[in-house]
Amino acid sequence: MGLIKLGVVALDCPDPRALANFYAQVLDWQVTGGDDEWIEIAGPTGRTLAFQQVPEADYRPPQWPGQETPQQLHLDFDVRRADIDEAERKVLALGAKLVQGDAEGRDWRVYLDPAGHPFCLCLK
Repeated sequence: MGLIKLGVVALDCPDPRALANFYAQVLDWQVTGGDDEWIEIAGPTGRTLAFQQVPEADYRPPQWPGQETPQQLHLDFDVRRADIDEAERKVLALGAKLVQGDAEGRDWRVYLDPAGHPFCLCLK
């Protein structure tokens, strides 16, 4: 085992509680605590994702696919091929926006979460 292990990945956003609830529902994870400035969700294997408040006046969502405001990171979520359409309906109903479908033989679809962060549903 390595000396250093990945802990939590944190996403900046103006409303941490709202974005935590979005991803908790997407992943069927649980909100595990926090306050108005930092909220965490956790999965069944102990993985954690956190959401950190940035004042709305200072927040600039990533621009995708352009680089005027770079994405800096994005999240990939694996989905079985047979479940991709159901997964898409779920994330759209929760407030995501589809920005690139899986046309042209790509094995992923790109979405923006409610705070503008790009994420992908990837076929596995």
